[in-house]
Parts: sequence; C-alpha cells; structure tokens
Amino acid sequence: MRTRPLGQCLIPLVVAAACTSGSVGAEDAAETEESSGPAPEPDFGEFGPLSGPEGRGSFRFGAASAATQIEDQNENTDWWIFTLPLAEGGVGKGSHVGDASMGYSKAIEDVLLMIELGLDSYRFSIEWARVEPVRDAIDEAGLAHYDHFIDALVEAGIRPNVTVHHFSNPRWVDDPLDLDCAGGPGDENLCGFGHPEGGPLVIEEIREHARLLAERYGDRVDDWATINEPINYMMASHGVGAFPPGKVEIFDFEDKLMPAIRDYVLAHAAVYDAIKTYDTVDADGDGIAANVGLTLNVVDWVPARQNMVSDDPEDVAAAERVYAAYTYLLPEAITQGRFDMDLDGEFELELPEIQGTMDWMGIQYYLRAGVTAETGIMPLLDATPCFDTLDLGSCLPPLDPSYCVPSMRYEYAPDALLPILQDFGARWPNLPLVVSEGGIATEVGERRAENLVRSLEQIELAIEQGVDVRGYYHWSLTDNFEWAEGFEPRFGLYRVDYGDYSRRPTLGAEVYSAIAHGRHISDEQRASYGGSGPLTAEPSHSGPLCVGE
Repeated sequence: MRTRPLGQCLIPLVVAAACTSGSVGAEDAAETEESSGPAPEPDFGEFGPLSGPEGRGSFRFGAASAATQIEDQNENTDWWIFTLPLAEGGVGKGSHVGDASMGYSKAIEDVLLMIELGLDSYRFSIEWARVEPVRDAIDEAGLAHYDHFIDALVEAGIRPNVTVHHFSNPRWVDDPLDLDCAGGPGDENLCGFGHPEGGPLVIEEIREHARLLAERYGDRVDDWATINEPINYMMASHGVGAFPPGKVEIFDFEDKLMPAIRDYVLAHAAVYDAIKTYDTVDADGDGIAANVGLTLNVVDWVPARQNMVSDDPEDVAAAERVYAAYTYLLPEAITQGRFDMDLDGEFELELPEIQGTMDWMGIQYYLRAGVTAETGIMPLLDATPCFDTLDLGSCLPPLDPSYCVPSMRYEYAPDALLPILQDFGARWPNLPLVVSEGGIATEVGERRAENLVRSLEQIELAIEQGVDVRGYYHWSLTDNFEWAEGFEPRFGLYRVDYGDYSRRPTLGAEVYSAIAHGRHISDEQRASYGGSGPLTAEPSHSGPLCVGE
C-alpha cells in the first residue's frame, strides 16, 4: 500500500491527491420500474455486487467515527467531565477522554488516509458541545472547523455522511455532576431526556442544532444520520450509568427509562424534520437534497440454555422479547407512528410526528450474546441479557475461542451478519440498508483483515439474494477512545501511537484499500481471509477472553 508523508496537509494537497487516487463518489441510481413484464436481473457489473457505479451505482465503501472518540480540545462535552478524575472535579468514570486520538487537530491529515484507502464516503459526527458550548451561544470557530473538513472531503471526492447525535451532549443538556437536577431545568442544566419539564426542552434544542447544521452544511452534505444506536445509548447512559450523564434507571423502566427512550425517539424525529426542512440543496444532483437515516446496534441474541437437542423454550421466548425491545422497537415505532411504553408488544402511545422519519436504516453488528429468562433482571422483559462484565447465567460459551474479542469481552460471530441483513430486508423491504458500522478490536492485522473480508462477503450474499444494501462503513478509520472501555480496544484501520499521535496503517488498511479501489474482493483475499471457520488467534490474555468462556 502506498503511503504519503503526513504534515503537508492543506486542502489543495487533498484536492491533488483526490485527482490521482481513483476514489469515486458513488451516487444513488434511481431505477425506474417497467409498467409490465418481469423485473430484469440485477447487473452487478464486471466484478460483482460491490462494483458500485459499474453495477448498482449505489454501494459505498466508507469508514466511520464519532467526534468525542477522536477529537482533542473538547472540554465542553459531557464525556470530558464524566471521565475527569474525582481529584480534578469530575465524575471519575473510566479513562479520561483527554485528547482522544487528536482527530480535531489532525482532521485534514486524516482525509489523506481516506484518499489512500480509496474511500468514497466518510461517516462522522459533528460535536454539539463544540458548536454550542453554552446554551444558545454558537461558537463560529467550531462551525468553521467542520466547514473546512467537509470542504476537504468533497474536494477529495469523498461523500460526507453526518451523524447529528453520537453518544455525547454539551454538559448543559444533562450535567453529570447534577444528576438529581433538584433546581429544575435551567441554562446550565436542562435535566436531560425523560425529565418531565427538561425533556421537551432538550428535544427543541437538538432540533435547533440540526437546523443549524442543515443550513450551514446542506449545500455539501446529502447523507445524514439522526442518532446513533438509540437503545444501546439509552441503556448505557440512563439504564446502567456507564455513559454520561450516568443515570441508573434499569430497575425503573416504566417511570424513568422508557420516558427517556421515548424522548430520544422524539429527538430523532425532530432532527429528521429539521434536516428535511432546511437542507434544501441537492449536492450530488440525484434529485434528493437530504437522505436522512437512523443507525441501530444489532446484537445476535441467542437463548442461553441450549443443548444438542433443543433450546430451552423459556429462553427462546426471552431472546425474542429482547430482540423486540432492543432491535425492533424503534424501527417499528417509526414506521407505525406509535410507541410501546411498557414493552408488552402493543404500541399503545400514538406518536404521529415520528411516523416515516427514516429514509434509510443503518445496521451495526459486532457481537453475539446470550439471553435467559431464569433470572429476569429486566422486569418488563422477564429476561437477562449477557453483560460484558457480569455473567448472571445468560452468557454463552463462544462458537469458537478465536471469535472472542478480549479487549471488549464479547464474541464476534462472523456468519451472523447475513441473517441479520436478510431479516431487516424482509421486515422493511422499502428501506435501503447500510452497514453503517462493522469492525473488530484487535492487535492482530490478520484478524482485522478477516473481519473486513468476511463482512463484505456476507453483504455480497445479501445483495445477491435481493437485500438492498447500499454500503459498508468500517469502524473505525483510526484507533480512538472507546467510551467506557477507554483506550485499550484497537478498532482502527490505522494504529494511533498515543505518544506522538502518529498514524500507521494496519494490514486491515492494506486489504480494505485494495478492495475499495478495485470495488471487489479478489480470489486471493477470499482464500487468505474469507470463508468461515476460526479467526487468526489473538495473543494470550490473562483471564477469560470473553464472558461465558
């Protein structure tokens, strides 16, 4: 793989590099259905379903990131105070985010990495706390930074895909140092999602934020995501307190946690409406000014009590209930315009404002996990899913020990992505799908290459079977701050040296670059990294490699 010296990182250099990189900005191809006769067989072009403009015209090769996880100089986000040590006046949860991977200072340099890879799209979030560090006080320098970054992407032929809310807030949305919010909502603390008075205020504030982004960047951005992994985020931030603001409401589902989730769904709809209203420029000329989606974390939930003959029926039912709440709740709510507040399978709360607020759906698959009905730690679901730090009888032995991801303590099952895409394609056939995140935390280059090739092979199969999958975004471009897990997990195509913050390509970057430039998986890549079976072994770790082992 060719490498360029970094440090000469001005936008004109990015433009020049883009002109010789061979990267292609893939555009959606709207196919007109004939009024009669059988539908034509799909033409995937010379190389197959990942051939992009030569075939379907819609498949994109990308990478993904989140602002808080990569950006330095980000002291106004809730993650800063949440991870700041107690002795320094913070909450002291986990490793301090600090300078993350210096993605703010090195933003234009990182565009060069994308060019080198041959990406045609990059999914990233715009940090709300940087744009609006104080309520109703907009920081022009923050807006200008993202202006320059988006310009660099566009000039390099890389489509921006902007996520409005990715696991972080300005501190004033829900202050981690004032969880009780005894004084009620105010400019320094709106009390957050789920608060009877503060929740509607937060929804209105995020609507205003989305409007600002749409007006400022809509002339160059057509692809948007409203919120990222909503159930995962709400469980971490409001359920078990692992993310800021740090609320533990898992045992108070009906009165606290579900109202917070409801508010977050309403926030999604508010962001969708604002972008659709105020992004009026069709940047790529395809006839659509704003293509607005939602990304979901999809876990392969499996009944925990299994044997060679059959699965335990109670655990099968428990896994189905967890699937319904964790995976299907929001897509069903958005397509129907109703919400299931008590998780009984009936959508009793009418929310017409959320209906139809999704143009595409992002699938983010990382892990397989168990569920049991035996302990029922979640009362409304009468189920206990596997937790990454605690086994309450729900955690499964891995299908193969090599599938364990030690730094995350979960199991990555390579063959699970295809049935997930088939399932979503069948349930929502009119919603295009994007694998908006996929990746593996590892120190071993071969494992990352195997993760990449096997994911793309599963996507190929789904497309061949008629599932409308429009792209793959690898998580992540560079190593980053992995939320509650800190800096140990290494997800990056480029390894970050946390001493000088230099970037070094991994074998995954080399393999992905070859695939993205050629827009197909070669026979050699399939033979070396694809198929099924064990992954290349991770170096030995003390203790179990994943929960349930």
